[in-house]
Amino acid sequence: MPASLNVVTKHIPLPDGRVIEIETGKLAKQADGAVVVKLGGTMLLATVVSAPSQREGIDFLPLSVDYQEKFASAGKIPGSFQRRESRLSDYEILISRLVDRVLRPLFPKDYHYEVQVLISLISADQDILPDALAALAASAALAITDIPFNGPISEVRVARVDGKFVINPLRADQERADIDLIVGASEDAVMMVEGEMKEVQEAEMLDAIRVAHEEIKKHCRLQRELADAVGATERPRRAYPQYPQDADLKAFAHEQVYAKARAVAALGNDNKALRKAGFAEVKAAYKEALAARFPDADVDMAMAMRYYSSAEKKAIREMMMQDRVRLDGRKLDEIRPIWSEVNYLPGAHGSAVFTRGETQSLTTVTLGTKQDEQIVDGAMYEGYSRFLLHYNFPAFSTGEVKPSRGPGRREVGHGNLALRSLKQVMPAEIENPYTIRIVSDILESNGSSSMATVCAGSLALMDAGIKIRKAVAGIAMGLVGDTEAGTYAVLSDILGDEDHLGDMDFKVTGTVDGITACQMDIKIAGLSYDIMTQALEQAKRGRLHILAEMAKTISAPAADLKPHAPRSFKLLIDKEYIGAVIGPGGKVIQQMQKDTGATINIEEIDDKGHVTVFATNADSMNDAIARIRIIAATPEVGETYVGKVRSIQPYGAFVEFMPGKDGLLHISEVSYDRLDSLEGKLEVGQDINVKLLDVDKKTGKFRLSAKALLPKPEGYVERAPREDRGERPARPPREDRGPRDGSGDRGSNGFNRERR
Repeated sequence: MPASLNVVTKHIPLPDGRVIEIETGKLAKQADGAVVVKLGGTMLLATVVSAPSQREGIDFLPLSVDYQEKFASAGKIPGSFQRRESRLSDYEILISRLVDRVLRPLFPKDYHYEVQVLISLISADQDILPDALAALAASAALAITDIPFNGPISEVRVARVDGKFVINPLRADQERADIDLIVGASEDAVMMVEGEMKEVQEAEMLDAIRVAHEEIKKHCRLQRELADAVGATERPRRAYPQYPQDADLKAFAHEQVYAKARAVAALGNDNKALRKAGFAEVKAAYKEALAARFPDADVDMAMAMRYYSSAEKKAIREMMMQDRVRLDGRKLDEIRPIWSEVNYLPGAHGSAVFTRGETQSLTTVTLGTKQDEQIVDGAMYEGYSRFLLHYNFPAFSTGEVKPSRGPGRREVGHGNLALRSLKQVMPAEIENPYTIRIVSDILESNGSSSMATVCAGSLALMDAGIKIRKAVAGIAMGLVGDTEAGTYAVLSDILGDEDHLGDMDFKVTGTVDGITACQMDIKIAGLSYDIMTQALEQAKRGRLHILAEMAKTISAPAADLKPHAPRSFKLLIDKEYIGAVIGPGGKVIQQMQKDTGATINIEEIDDKGHVTVFATNADSMNDAIARIRIIAATPEVGETYVGKVRSIQPYGAFVEFMPGKDGLLHISEVSYDRLDSLEGKLEVGQDINVKLLDVDKKTGKFRLSAKALLPKPEGYVERAPREDRGERPARPPREDRGPRDGSGDRGSNGFNRERR
């Protein structure tokens, strides 16, 4: 290694003995910060660069976080047409969001320089999932720079496997877990939680979060050591233009805005548009007062509007904490009015409308066949997905005009949360042969449209006749708090404004028996476990209320599918018949599908042929099933079949009496008459009734008879089988039988000379 390289390596031991390695100074040295994080054979390269200047007109943090998996890391070539990595997959977007949601709140509010965080999977270990290492890599890269960042942070996966909590489990262990969470935190506070569970209780989830946070504290301490080792802590932080301050203008804004904004908030208007109009009047009055107060002064309007927003926010938050009421007049734990309807769309296989307050989802369920499965082609995973959920958020749902550009990261994240919530109650594959696609179109939005998607999806699945085990509902919890005063208010079923003004967005989904998924984002420096416990208990009460309201519309899956929904039937056949059903080059199965109109899929699982038949009507279904059963049936001795003559030989005919099964119809079994040939008796292609007489145990050959199905002629005497004819008399020894020609001279070669 060249002497010019200043490589620094740190190690984090995991509870199970494995070690996470963090290395810097070897790769990507022109980036502001770059590290390689390694666990087993999984390696991530994280780089951070912040622009040296601020773009004009920017009043926010232009942070971009991209996680990408290089196919070469797993020794694969991409399956796309271009055979190269292209736009991020949904899986990569979800990991990018996991990192972004923890990093973003820790940048100074007035730091508006563009920041780009890139995380690449450069080596893949199929047993070690990289998503739990991505935030650690990003934070470590930031820790060794001069970029203003109030970290470090880290994320870990915590799973409960066989009753024990495991940090960053192997893939096989994760698949057996009943709790699977990604937790993001700083040394002081939990900031992000996302994951899925198998109907666990609130206290169990909190235990998992505590275990994860203890591990994260170790990661944060080691990042500080890494920063010290490279001298980052000795360098001053990067200078940037901070917000200018004006004490007089700030006091004026508070005087003009606070009381008026609190009065509008206290009206308790449940109409978002009217509330918006009320606050708009307060803002307009403030601008007029501002012009009157400073008629000749060059007022910094950006500063003035920041003070306005701060005063308005403080008024609304203090109203909720002190008066214990909400912007729309609700109590802190009160759920907005709910109404729902199923079977709203007659053409869909299942549909539901779920409305809670001013949030509404129109959700459909579509049933498809195996051919409709989604192909998943990634570096860490490839295969097929049979359960899809897509979430759409058009601009009109909030009364806005925006170009339609397809689903963004928010839509992908919300859809994934709803999918994880419903996945826990889906029937087993043997009970559900369908590929299922759920689509949630948000028609109105004022808070927690992802939770409306969960509720509407559950209703639509039941309407479609999918036998989900239980209904699932979701609720979004919020928080407003004053750390100095020690007061706070936990809010159930938050509005969009409460999400924007609050300190927490905690989404919890589940059944009557427990939590199935969650997603929590914290915007403040600390959140105590006491507050988290209260939020979860309050969320449980809200969830049970929503489930009760949903049950008034539909309480159990429909007894049958919709008349126009595809029907399915699954049957097992012996492995040896799979080839017969498919036929040479797929000829048999393709012809069956053409003749019946059904779709037929066959998979070999556990030495059995799993055949799934899809059809749009009963006749098509029954016809296909009957044909498959005939092909895969085991011939029974003594049964009668309608066969077709396939070939004729001097000694008999070969008859196909079942698809793919030929038997010999011997010439002696064609009729009771003695036949010298079959000419004029049988023709190739002729249908003939035959009876299966025997199956050779050694060769598996079939012996057929047509004669056995014909009436016996009068006077016909059936020759008794050999075993019924008695013993054949014993022949005398050769020497006692006399000469064959009477002379006793057999000749030198043993044959009688006279005969020869």
